[in-house]
Amino acid sequence: MQRRKFTASALALAATAAVALPALAQTPAPPLKIVVGFPPGGSADLLARLLAEGLKNDFSSVIVENKPGAGGRIALGHVKRAPADGQTVVLLPSGPMVLFPHVYKKLDYDAVTDFTPISLLAHFQFSVVAGPSAGVKNVAEMLAKAKAAPGKSTYGTPGQGTLPHFMGVMFGQKAGAELTHVPFQGGGPANTALLGGHIDYKFDVVTETAELHRAGKVRIIAVTGAQRDPQVPEVPTLKEQGVDMEATAWFAMYGPAGLKPEVRDMLSAAVAKAVRTPVLKTRLLEQGYEPVGSTPAELAAAQKTDLQRWAGPIKATGIQLD
Repeated sequence: MQRRKFTASALALAATAAVALPALAQTPAPPLKIVVGFPPGGSADLLARLLAEGLKNDFSSVIVENKPGAGGRIALGHVKRAPADGQTVVLLPSGPMVLFPHVYKKLDYDAVTDFTPISLLAHFQFSVVAGPSAGVKNVAEMLAKAKAAPGKSTYGTPGQGTLPHFMGVMFGQKAGAELTHVPFQGGGPANTALLGGHIDYKFDVVTETAELHRAGKVRIIAVTGAQRDPQVPEVPTLKEQGVDMEATAWFAMYGPAGLKPEVRDMLSAAVAKAVRTPVLKTRLLEQGYEPVGSTPAELAAAQKTDLQRWAGPIKATGIQLD
């Protein structure tokens, strides 16, 4: 997946911010609740808290509320039912908005009509992590073990039907290896299982295990982007190791359906301003995120593109979840 650039539109959004944010200052600043569908300590939670810090001057209060479970669907259901007043939003990775409509036979939300796109926040890539029980140092050794005992190698992810789940499926297809998926309720529990030797590998965003990798407790053996990740520059990409696979994803903010355009645009402008401040931009880059800050229309277009992009690969796996 190619990373998208938003140069011209970013300038237009900055101009919008110059109008929208002063207008906001003329009335009492509203509170903002950012709902995250994963446990505290994970990548989505970290990004939400960084963003909350960047938004604190534009709202009377900014809180992050964790509603973990079901790969983010619980949080989406909560925001879907929230008043369309711009005070409750959801921050989530792209999976629930571009994968789940193809994966689940029934969803209690429509990824397009039940939400208002606000802003793309950041692009990111994934990692292939080997735990202590795996005993491998690179992808070649991982594949040799997996092919010698098909189905015996296990990999954990933050949940069934999530992007890391399908990264593992796609990896197995591209590499010709059979791996067994073990879902968890978030990246933290998967890390615990990896460290305890209950699973051999983990597919997740780089941020989730970068510190454990640097401490020598686990080993990140590959990243899934076109280039190496600045958090772990010593780790080669999958393509560098002979697996013809490249995949990145994004984090975004949505509100309930029916947000008034002026409220939607105010939120989008505030987010764009926040992610481009030097301090927040630096912190995001340090965590392996490529800051974006897009218009609502650009987020809607990105979602539409990825909904189409993932339809074929998911159908080819034959995976359908209840």
